[in-house]
Amino acid sequence: MGPPHVQEVPAVTTTPQAVRRASPRTRRPATPVGPEPTAGLLPQVEPVRLLNPDGTPLPARADLPEPPIEALREMYRRMVVGRRFDAQATALTKQGRLAVYPSSRGQEACQVGAVLALRDDDWVFPTYRESMALIARGIDPVEALTLLRGDWHCGYDPTVVHTAPQCTPLATQCVHAAGLAYGESYQGRDTVALAFVGDGATSEGDFHEGLNFAAVFKAPVVFFVQNNKYAISVPLSRQTAAPSLAYKGVGYGVPSEQVDGNDPMAVLAVLTRAVAHARAGHGPYLVEAHTYRMEAHTNADDASRYRDPEEVEAWRDRDPVARLEAYLRHRGELDDAAVATIAAQAEAYAGDLRTRMNGQPVVDPLSLFDHVYAEPTPQLVEQREQVRAELAADRASEGDA
Repeated sequence: MGPPHVQEVPAVTTTPQAVRRASPRTRRPATPVGPEPTAGLLPQVEPVRLLNPDGTPLPARADLPEPPIEALREMYRRMVVGRRFDAQATALTKQGRLAVYPSSRGQEACQVGAVLALRDDDWVFPTYRESMALIARGIDPVEALTLLRGDWHCGYDPTVVHTAPQCTPLATQCVHAAGLAYGESYQGRDTVALAFVGDGATSEGDFHEGLNFAAVFKAPVVFFVQNNKYAISVPLSRQTAAPSLAYKGVGYGVPSEQVDGNDPMAVLAVLTRAVAHARAGHGPYLVEAHTYRMEAHTNADDASRYRDPEEVEAWRDRDPVARLEAYLRHRGELDDAAVATIAAQAEAYAGDLRTRMNGQPVVDPLSLFDHVYAEPTPQLVEQREQVRAELAADRASEGDA
């Protein structure tokens, strides 16, 4: 008698998916889909532009209203005066009246647009290249050039003009701006701070610390990067692999935008929006302006060693002053007579600067010890007395001679 018949049961292949379907206890709730983490933080892919290089307007944008025509006329006037000032300061350097001068020719839209986007009681934190922005803010040009002449670390009273001393160390002004902006907000004031930043400074730790602090504490500060393509002689390609410097904001939760820095209308519109964002309590904003310095880094630099002349000429065709002038003429807001009047004002401004800078400054060596500490330390007092004694001895020896 053979073995009893046993019905064969086909083998069942169990997959992890099958187990999860069969066992409700192992089911995991679907992960909720939240908002895109970078929503509202990333800049537009292409820099914002409202005017073509020839001054003709591009189609209007609902998200970026055109600045008032009165503001654009004033912007043009200050840009023309600023350019003439810049040329005069460069000449003063060649004449030995300034120790050094970093020209901002070609960056007039950035220099003036940043100032016009602010209120008088807002704060500006400039770099060494912002002399044009200082005079656009109404600071006496002789006081603005005092640092570069070597008389004082700052020729103006920062608390009166709400403008920090020009900053030579790279990016340290970013931390200062973030701290002041937070302090103002903490005290219930709606003051905004704007920190000028060069492209090279975005490689410094202080830049990143300033952004991070401002983002965490929602400090009302605008970080305004003037990307003029070179950190002295180092091209942008050797500084970052990011699509643009504006993308550096996303890592800190800072919204950002990039703009054609030679388009005066776009610069003013974008910065006005950034300042409004900060003033409304939404925290910091990062703006990168794509521009170009037409002159060397300073009078001590030979730009021909690292820049192609054809590159310089290409940027000359994007002149921000000519672009805004063409637009205002197109609108009927500027004619030959008005252009000549503004040019005459700029020439008179330069002439007054030249006359006053040709006078020898009266320098007191003992002033080196002023404003170091509110209460001088014993060591500082001792050093001051040593210098005083040396000066007295020199005068005595000159009298004997």
